[in-house]
Amino acid sequence: MNRFDAARALPRDHALKAIPAPDGKRFRELFRHGSLAVEIYRPDGTDPQSPHTRDEAYVVIAGTGSFVIQNSRLPFGPGDFLFAPARVPHRFEDFSEDLAVWVLFYGPEGGER
Repeated sequence: MNRFDAARALPRDHALKAIPAPDGKRFRELFRHGSLAVEIYRPDGTDPQSPHTRDEAYVVIAGTGSFVIQNSRLPFGPGDFLFAPARVPHRFEDFSEDLAVWVLFYGPEGGER
């Protein structure tokens, strides 16, 4: 994990080069401060993730597709913001090969009320 000073930017190009991680995973934590953890995520073919224990926000860096959460299917593209509350099933579907997203986990276990 690379840690950056709070006053320093996390360059997109640096983050994109961090995937796949040395262990082959398609996500990698790049910053942590307090309850905030920032990752880069680049699924490959399918999105196998399961619900998380903390609230989660995504900002799309590149790519298009559909974000499926509960009974909704939301189209997304570069620059879009997506939110998934803690413990709610969600995934990316029908996404382009270049999909890359910032992932921001924050708050307490179980999510904020």
